[in-house]
Amino acid sequence: MKLTRICNTPRLDFYAADLTTGLELPLASTFISAGFPSPADDHLELKLDLNRALIRHPNATFYGRVKGSSMIDAGIEEGDILVIDKSLDPKDGDIAVCFLDGEFTVKRISKQEDGLFLMPANDEFQPIRISEESDFQVWGIVTYIIHKAR
Repeated sequence: MKLTRICNTPRLDFYAADLTTGLELPLASTFISAGFPSPADDHLELKLDLNRALIRHPNATFYGRVKGSSMIDAGIEEGDILVIDKSLDPKDGDIAVCFLDGEFTVKRISKQEDGLFLMPANDEFQPIRISEESDFQVWGIVTYIIHKAR
């Protein structure tokens, strides 16, 4: 999967994916136990193309590389790649990439009785209340988070 940078911002870098070529990788035909070991298959019979597995709407999907730590408790860390689908309607509780007052940010959407909030997932950051005066748009919904295993 080749990424092409389309925009660089202080909090996120955006990329478009080249979906014209597939890259089918071997996929174990059984689940991998995270508890006690299970007998391994001798054959890797299935193939997995990450473009097809992670992207439902190719024309509306972008990637974003995260800068910052406001979402670490949601499993989103600096340098992670977000798969962002612009065609999905935002719902309460979704993690979204939002455009707020001239800047992009990634936060969890929270619809409350007293308004709409963007919620960080790190106690060092405060929720952001969206006011009527805010220049605000949900740019896309995060569908997958890709980060390096430690």
